[in-house]
Amino acid sequence: MADITRRAGWRHLRSAPTAHIRHQRRGQLVHEGVGLSFWFRPLSAALSEVPVDDRELAMAFHARTADFQDVSVQSTVTYRIGDPAAAATRLDFSVDPDTGAWRGTPLEQIGTLLTETAQQHALAVLARIPLAEALVDGVGTVRDRIAAGLAAEPRLPDTGIEVVAVRVVAVRPEPEVERALRTPAREQIQQEADRATYERRAVAVERERAIAENELASQIELARQEERLVEQRGINSRREAEESAAADAVRAEAEATRTVRLAHAEAEAAREVGAARAEAQSAWLRAHAEVAPATLHALAATRAAEQLPRIQHLTLSPDVVTGLLAKLGGGTDTGT
Repeated sequence: MADITRRAGWRHLRSAPTAHIRHQRRGQLVHEGVGLSFWFRPLSAALSEVPVDDRELAMAFHARTADFQDVSVQSTVTYRIGDPAAAATRLDFSVDPDTGAWRGTPLEQIGTLLTETAQQHALAVLARIPLAEALVDGVGTVRDRIAAGLAAEPRLPDTGIEVVAVRVVAVRPEPEVERALRTPAREQIQQEADRATYERRAVAVERERAIAENELASQIELARQEERLVEQRGINSRREAEESAAADAVRAEAEATRTVRLAHAEAEAAREVGAARAEAQSAWLRAHAEVAPATLHALAATRAAEQLPRIQHLTLSPDVVTGLLAKLGGGTDTGT
């Protein structure tokens, strides 16, 4: 909207760079262009303001497919007024010289024209395709058909309107139908999830089985090693017993040999000692045989005296002394 100020019966208009201004005075064109600024008298001026910037028009409408299913179409049309002079002559873009506001609703008229034209072409294309195809390829198909229909509409260039772009955001069925259509996909996704879960469980069970088999194989191998260890220990014990028995046998044989040799030596020594004793006894007997009886008596008395206890005092009676002297005297004579 243009800015208009008042000064003593005059008006000053200042427009935006995106607005095309037409100023007519008494039917004659005085000013025309974009971003103008000028003075004018309100009683003799006819002003119009045509926007020349790109504008977005959002549209939403319902349609019916070939299988009698209702769908909603959401789209956006970008347009601009390429010929402001033609638009000003075909639509009411006049502005109030006091406020600068539009006297009519030109943009609503343009929106109605574009919406009805786009809706007409969208309905025509959706009525020929089923719901499934409309949901899969409907966005591109409807967009191309709307763009082609707007480009071929003769009222748009006559009004100075140029379509810049057409975008179809979505083609959606009714909520109940959409939920019904989602059900198979959800079921399939759930089946895939269940299958993945089962496969994961199967893999886990297989891994647990492999682990159990490895543990069992380890236990079997450990038992085999223990069996070999026990067998080797038995072999070692037998070898140790055999070696000990052999050592004991050698030791016993050596001890027996030593004992035999010692017995032989002792017997030999005993024989030699016996012979020596016998020889000594014989010599002793021979010596005694050659000695006089009185001498033997004296030796016997001497040996007997050696065995008697110690005599501190000896008392001899005359009879004993007389008898001993007689024996001594007689023995001396006999020897003489």
